[in-house]
Amino acid sequence: MTMAPTADDTLLRVKGLTKHFTLHGDIYSKLAGEKTQVLKAVDGIDFHIHRGETLGLVGESGCGKSTTARLVTRLIEPTAGEVTLKGENLLGFSRSRMKEARKEVQLVFQDPYSSLNPRKTIMHILSRPMEIHGLVRSWAEKRERVLELLRRVGLGIEHIDRYPHEFSGGQRQRIAIARALSVDPELVIGDEPVSALDVSIQAQILNLFRELQKEFGLTYLFIAHDLSVIRHISDRVAVMYVGKIVETGPAAALFDKPLHPYTKALLAAVPEADPAKPAPRLTLQGEVSTPIDPPPGCRLCGRCPRESAVCAEIAPPLVDVGDGRQVACHNL
Repeated sequence: MTMAPTADDTLLRVKGLTKHFTLHGDIYSKLAGEKTQVLKAVDGIDFHIHRGETLGLVGESGCGKSTTARLVTRLIEPTAGEVTLKGENLLGFSRSRMKEARKEVQLVFQDPYSSLNPRKTIMHILSRPMEIHGLVRSWAEKRERVLELLRRVGLGIEHIDRYPHEFSGGQRQRIAIARALSVDPELVIGDEPVSALDVSIQAQILNLFRELQKEFGLTYLFIAHDLSVIRHISDRVAVMYVGKIVETGPAAALFDKPLHPYTKALLAAVPEADPAKPAPRLTLQGEVSTPIDPPPGCRLCGRCPRESAVCAEIAPPLVDVGDGRQVACHNL
């Protein structure tokens, strides 16, 4: 793991980040007078990432993790909030200024089968970002840099003129990682980059991420729903539930002693190989809450064993509980 951060080395800070989608319904709904609904995919989240560390963002499918990644990179525009990179708010950048900033923040997508253009060679896929940002001057320089990138991710010169369909899933994800590194970014966002791969290949790609982090001093926002992946790669962890972050803290502390009821239930759901160990202490009843027009209180209402009257009325803020941990719960 990386060294402990200092107070002034925050690379990325997200404050009040929000994305609401308006659901208009079909013509029949409008004629029937049904009101417009709002899907609160990301609803006022706060987190930060220090230089050189890995923040793992974990939660169930549909909780807003991938939307968060797209908001941070401005692939979609937020409804509200701030995304501050090295002290500058990305959301206030013009198109030309944002183009420059994209060199600093790169995204590795989940599916290596759809994130690479099937009509282009690996030479073109890896060199195109360099051309866009003016990082190469000649064909020879471009080829040399592409070969170096391939070497860094465990591929070779024999792969440079091939097409994506000629590679396995793990090799394609290595190419996607090389493409992200082609413009020398400081922050790399992995949007479930190993979930589409076989388990044995997942370990190889995770180890590659860690090797590259040490070599280039990279900072990661690593998104996953697999707790074992998050535990393996993260320095700190943020737990997300239905558009809200409910707990953050150092990975070791959070996994050893979770505080929020949802985090406890999430960890309790992990299968235990040892039959002699006791059964999970906490399980949640009912279905996952909907992000469409949610109630004003805690999103875990109706499922939480610690629920009280205030939970249904007021959403708990994320508060500091010491040791670098924050929790959003009225009844700790």
